[in-house]
Amino acid sequence: MKAFLRQRSRTTAVLTAGAVTVLALAACSTGGGDAGGDGDASGDTFHVGTILPQTGSLAFLGPPEFAGVDLAVADLEAADFPFEIEQTTTDSGDGANPDVGTQSAGELVDAGVDIAIGAASSGVSFNFIDQFVDAGIVQISPANTSPDFTDYPDDGYYWRTAPSDVLQGRVLGNLMVNNGAANVGFLYLNDAYGIGLEDNATQAIEAAGGQVVASVSYNPGDTNFSSQVSELLAASPDAIGILAFEETANIIPELVTTQGYPSNQVYFVDGNLSNSYEFPEGTLDGTQGTLPGNPASGDFQERLLEIDPDLDDFSYAPESYDAVVLAALAAAAGGSPDADTIRDNLQDVSEGGTKCTDVAECLQLIADGEDIDYDGVSGPIEFDENGDPTEAYIGIYQYGADNRYTLLTTEFGSLTE
Repeated sequence: MKAFLRQRSRTTAVLTAGAVTVLALAACSTGGGDAGGDGDASGDTFHVGTILPQTGSLAFLGPPEFAGVDLAVADLEAADFPFEIEQTTTDSGDGANPDVGTQSAGELVDAGVDIAIGAASSGVSFNFIDQFVDAGIVQISPANTSPDFTDYPDDGYYWRTAPSDVLQGRVLGNLMVNNGAANVGFLYLNDAYGIGLEDNATQAIEAAGGQVVASVSYNPGDTNFSSQVSELLAASPDAIGILAFEETANIIPELVTTQGYPSNQVYFVDGNLSNSYEFPEGTLDGTQGTLPGNPASGDFQERLLEIDPDLDDFSYAPESYDAVVLAALAAAAGGSPDADTIRDNLQDVSEGGTKCTDVAECLQLIADGEDIDYDGVSGPIEFDENGDPTEAYIGIYQYGADNRYTLLTTEFGSLTE
């Protein structure tokens, strides 16, 4: 367990109409109490806030993440979760518009949420993580992968169900070299996400005997990439990794269509692996990419589609689902849905006890007085003392001529090696 030194304080306020969407979900309320901190503002209510992308360069990741949260809430209610559930939904925005996320974080603090699910972008989370820490709110990101969170001074309030890019970088670098790339180039976003991923991929490439001959950055909000692409291609790389977000929609036409770089020598990552690009047929044919997490199973995808029939991507839906479930199980194990109780029990419900995968099964084991070890739809999720998963899956995908990606293989790796 972590050593927690600081007591939290919680301020609640009435939200103005239209500021955020609040959905109160009725459930039986049979247990709980104020077990941690200065007391739970919501009593026996498990108050879930979401701060996920509805606008900006990662907006394509929002729908599956929101669907994962909503499905988890539905499963908890069906399993007779012992606390009432309330949801407050906000927009995280992106790195180009940081005020969106900081304002939304303030709204969640004012709403008195117990947990905040988000953000998707590491750089965006860094804009408001201190707001949640200062308010004593547990933040669980389903998609933050920057290694910088591992040692961040968060008093134990920050967690994530996605692995650090130490692992994705290792898999990406090895993939490029194993596919025959000796000289690699990177075009990366100049923020915590892009910098961390580029650094770890570079280390893996060099360890495998390759070299990075060019590494060119761009800033959030950039729309023209001709100079970056020209600089990159001047180094004659035989593979290029694009570590980017939605800006990829402008990068690819410059790189592949205008300057003629072969699409089967291009690599994506989780931030830009999407089925929503509107490119001419064949533009991405052969492009490969990496995505942390166990791929959403067919059954899980069907259940998500019942929540949102318009889903086209399922990236980070499993991690979003597991973030809510783990927090709920921590509340059940500790006997209260307040943030401090959740914080103090999150690591325990992720490791060392009786294995369980179904929400109802896990809740019954807790009710029977057993210690549990939840293995989720995204993977085993065994938290370490920093709130990081210690092991995880990384999926490797490839685009076809239809510009849609399919799974090639999945690699399982440990972050303790």
